[in-house]
Amino acid sequence: MTVTYSSKVANATFLSFHRLLLRWRGSIYKLLYREFLLFALLYTVLSLIYRLLLSEQQKRLFEKLSIYCDRYAEQIPVTFVLGFYVTLVVNRWWNQFVNLPWPDRLMFHISSCVQGKDEYGRLLRRTLVRYINLTSLLIFRSVSTAVCKRFPTIDHVVEAGFMTPEERKVFENIRSPHLKYWIPVVWFSNLASRARQEGRIRDAIDLQNILNEMNIFRTWCATLFGYDWVGIPLVYTQVVTLAVYTFFFACLIGRQFLDPAQGHPGHDLDLYVPVFTLLQFFFYSGWLKVAEQLINPFGEDDDDFEANWIIDRNLQVSLLAVDEMHMNLPHMTKDMYWNDSDARPPYTLAAADYCIASFLGSTTDMGLSDILEFDDNHLPPQQQESFLPRRQESVFGRVRRLLSVQEPPDLTDPRPVFKRHSSDATSSFYPDFRVNQGLLDKAPPSSLAIPPPSMDTLSTLREVSSSPASPESSSSIAFPRLVVSPPLFGDANDESADKHQNGFGSSPPGDAPSLETLSISRKSSNCCSPTQLGPKEFRWTTLHVKNRPPSRPRGRQFSLQFSRQTSKASVRSLPSPKALGRRRRGLSRLQSRRFAGPAADTLHLPEPEYDHDFQGTAGNEEEEKEETNSSEEVLDAPSSGTK
Repeated sequence: MTVTYSSKVANATFLSFHRLLLRWRGSIYKLLYREFLLFALLYTVLSLIYRLLLSEQQKRLFEKLSIYCDRYAEQIPVTFVLGFYVTLVVNRWWNQFVNLPWPDRLMFHISSCVQGKDEYGRLLRRTLVRYINLTSLLIFRSVSTAVCKRFPTIDHVVEAGFMTPEERKVFENIRSPHLKYWIPVVWFSNLASRARQEGRIRDAIDLQNILNEMNIFRTWCATLFGYDWVGIPLVYTQVVTLAVYTFFFACLIGRQFLDPAQGHPGHDLDLYVPVFTLLQFFFYSGWLKVAEQLINPFGEDDDDFEANWIIDRNLQVSLLAVDEMHMNLPHMTKDMYWNDSDARPPYTLAAADYCIASFLGSTTDMGLSDILEFDDNHLPPQQQESFLPRRQESVFGRVRRLLSVQEPPDLTDPRPVFKRHSSDATSSFYPDFRVNQGLLDKAPPSSLAIPPPSMDTLSTLREVSSSPASPESSSSIAFPRLVVSPPLFGDANDESADKHQNGFGSSPPGDAPSLETLSISRKSSNCCSPTQLGPKEFRWTTLHVKNRPPSRPRGRQFSLQFSRQTSKASVRSLPSPKALGRRRRGLSRLQSRRFAGPAADTLHLPEPEYDHDFQGTAGNEEEEKEETNSSEEVLDAPSSGTK
């Protein structure tokens, strides 16, 4: 007899809950209207007696009694006691519903594991599920008044088909002063073991699964029996009931409207009808009625469990599952999405609004500009045109660009800052070019290869190896060594076939490259994606910084790889140290020929016509010493010329 109203409150509409206030079945009005009318009647009688029958002296005495009751009635902890009691009752009520015995899991195991489509196999499966339903029926007879009225004796159980006359004789011959709901469970266990011996249950694991599910079902039945046996302590129930009714008995006298002419505090009005006192009675007494209704959900109240319906449903469904549906499978056919990798069931017109896209994460809506946080004012003019439309796709990027304050371009010189970024590969970094004031006089050495502007911004910097700083190195500050690996593009021209395998054409020997301190120009401090700008050029600019203050070298150097490829593929493609030296010398000769215009202390990289597999790495300590010595010789040559 459970009252269901879920469909009425499926949507939070205007006055959706207010429509529930007009229902009668299962409502608070049906539970409380008798007590409410009795309280209102007693209050009216006392009010009439005070106004019409008492003398003046008796009225003064009644007024003192009313003030006394009103003052001390609030000291009764009705809210605390009643609230804790109702919470306990509701939790107990829900736990009993969770432990209702349902044979669905057990009947699935019986239907699939107990083999045999003959008459004996059918009899075996039906008998097993009948024993299970008989167990739940015996429990419901002992805890539910509605089921006990339906099956008052064992004869009614036999007439209903849950027990045979022979089984009844065995059941009654077992002498036990306790509830004998466990007898069908023993029958079930013995019959399942016999089916295993006869080969009806072909595997011991299947027998174990069936017995485990049977034990779970028995636990549910025992839990309901335990809730019926051990209830909420009677003392607590009595305390709550006395607290509520004593409080409202005091309110009958203490909440009376007294004569305003006497000047009692709080009695300036005479309204005859105590509206808020009646509401207080309605709420507190209704709260107590909720506890009275839920303390035993196997009764005959409107919101009690439908135990008789549960018995009928379990028997019918379990017999169908193990008998008619046993190995009765429909013919397998190809589904309508057989050749469709993107299966999308159709929507009706009424449900069209519920067809939404999949959730891919909260960061999906973030634009690329929100991730990279680039300042497009430092990009070259030819790159700003292709980068601005990408950045303007994000609303937050436009707002941030309008509200941002740009620093003067001539204050400081940018330097790269490598931030550790979460990635699948270990020790991966993202370059972050920021302005560090006070470091103009400290520029990274030539071992630091800054990613060029046209390199992919989503590339990672991976740690390849680490080697201690060479004490003979000319630079006094140890900076990370970078291995530059441009992203691969499929539109390489045929001219690259005539080039050297490292991307450089053969050129006559020239002057040795000068080793100078590397710095990043203001315009080339930002990285842009090659998918946006294209591999137009890789240009490194070196500026000679004079009067650099010395500083002690660090104890460790890192060798980092800047590549879009995987770390393994990039390490395999690293050249040998000797080949790296030859490439560096060829690079310097090519730069001296192509870019003769810039100053002697500025080094530019050529146009990207070389092979894209070019990668460089740090050599060993001996090559570092040789390069350091050669660089010192090159640096001494201009100085001697100036002298």
